[in-house]
Amino acid sequence: MHRSAYEQMQLCIEEYLPKARRHRVVDLGSRISGKQTRTHRGLLADHDVDYFGVDVLDGPNVDAVMTRPYRIPAKSRSADVVLSGQAFEHIPFFWVSMMEITRVLKPGGYAFITAPSRGHAHDAQDCWRYYPDGFRAMAAHSRLELCEAYTDFPPAKGIWHDYASIDAKAAYWGDSVGVFRRPQPHRRPVTRLKNRLADLAVRETAVWWANRAGGVDRIPLPRPLDGRERCGRPDSRTVPSTTG
Repeated sequence: MHRSAYEQMQLCIEEYLPKARRHRVVDLGSRISGKQTRTHRGLLADHDVDYFGVDVLDGPNVDAVMTRPYRIPAKSRSADVVLSGQAFEHIPFFWVSMMEITRVLKPGGYAFITAPSRGHAHDAQDCWRYYPDGFRAMAAHSRLELCEAYTDFPPAKGIWHDYASIDAKAAYWGDSVGVFRRPQPHRRPVTRLKNRLADLAVRETAVWWANRAGGVDRIPLPRPLDGRERCGRPDSRTVPSTTG
C-alpha cells in the first residue's frame, strides 16, 4: 500500500483503538506482494490484538484465504474491528463486502476503510475511486453509523483543487477514509427481530449472487472504435439518434 494510506490507517487506529483491552481484528485484503513491507499487523504491534488477515489470494500476511470472495471466513459478531486498506477499489461489488463487514462486527465495533480517491488504474482489476458521499451511501446500505469520512484533496486553488501541483512524490495518490461503527441492537425485541431478519435476507441473497457472478473477468473490455483510444464525447456512430 502507498505511504499515505498507511498513515491514514495509523491515525484511525490511534484514535479509535484503545490499548487498555484486547481486540479481535479482522484485516480484509491483508496480503502483501512484491517488495511491500508495510502491513496493518505492524501498525498494531503496540496493541493487544488477536489479528486475523484474510484475502482472496494466499500469500504473505494472510491467515485465511477467502474461498468465496464475498464471504469473510469469520463468525458473525466476532470482531471488535474490521479494517481494510487499499482493497475496496479492487472489489467489484463492494456493497456486498460492506454487508459482510457488518455481519462480522460486534455491536459497538468499528470498521476502518481507506481507499483511493485518485491515482492510475493498477493491478488486474481496479474498479472504483471513493469520496465521502460514497462512504455515506455504504453506511446507509449496510446499517452502519458513519463516524468519519474525508478525502485528502490537494490544496484548493480558488474553487478548484490544485491538481497541477500533484506529483509522484508528494500527492499523486490520494485517499478517502471512512470510519464506521456497528450500532447497538434496537431496544424493542420485535423491532430488533425484524431488523435482523431483513438484514439476513438481503445480505445472504446479495452474497450468494455476488459469489455466483464472480468478478469482471468474464466481461471483456470493449476495444476502442477504429483501434484508437477515446475519451470524452463518443463517436457519433455510437450515439442513438434523437430524430425521426
